Amino acid sequence: MEPDQQIMMQDYKKDLLDIIYAKSFLYDPEEGFTLSSGQKSDVYIDAKKTVLNSIGMELTGFAFFQVLKNEAVDAVGGLTMGADGIVYATALTSTMNNKMLDAFIIRKEPKEHGTRKWIEGPVREGAWVAIVEDVVTTGASIIKAVERSREAGFNVRRVIALVDREEGGAEEVREKTGLKLESILTKSDLIEVHKKASKGD
Repeated sequence: MEPDQQIMMQDYKKDLLDIIYAKSFLYDPEEGFTLSSGQKSDVYIDAKKTVLNSIGMELTGFAFFQVLKNEAVDAVGGLTMGADGIVYATALTSTMNNKMLDAFIIRKEPKEHGTRKWIEGPVREGAWVAIVEDVVTTGASIIKAVERSREAGFNVRRVIALVDREEGGAEEVREKTGLKLESILTKSDLIEVHKKASKGD
């Protein structure tokens, strides 16, 4: 890497944590938040506000590229729309770093006209793929993405989340798919930043 590049190898994960905390982390111990799973929590992580931010997208793509750069995968994909920004950022960053990765998106419902496909993208049967997601709570989106990918004839090699809320999703993914969920960051990482910020460190 050139020394004047925006992202420096040694700082990217801390920078990503900082931007997720600044743009995506909400904490309300009194009212709380209702998650997509229906569960209540005092923490809400709106990862799209990071992933769709110009700097956040660069950091996200670089972080996922670091996980996949030595992996024998042909493509990266996930369930719309939580995975969309991560998929594009990862595929682009990887290709810019001489690792050619195609992208694919998995619909929540099949296309209602034309080919009626579940999956959009140039990935062919037999491809080795990585499945990504922004925030994992129960693991339901990752599990559905793996199932649809396997139905399409893809071989799923890795499953990776931007943030694992550490609320049972990783265990559920392993049980239902046989795959280990990896995460770039965790809710505990964000809570630690919040504690330091609250103390004025």
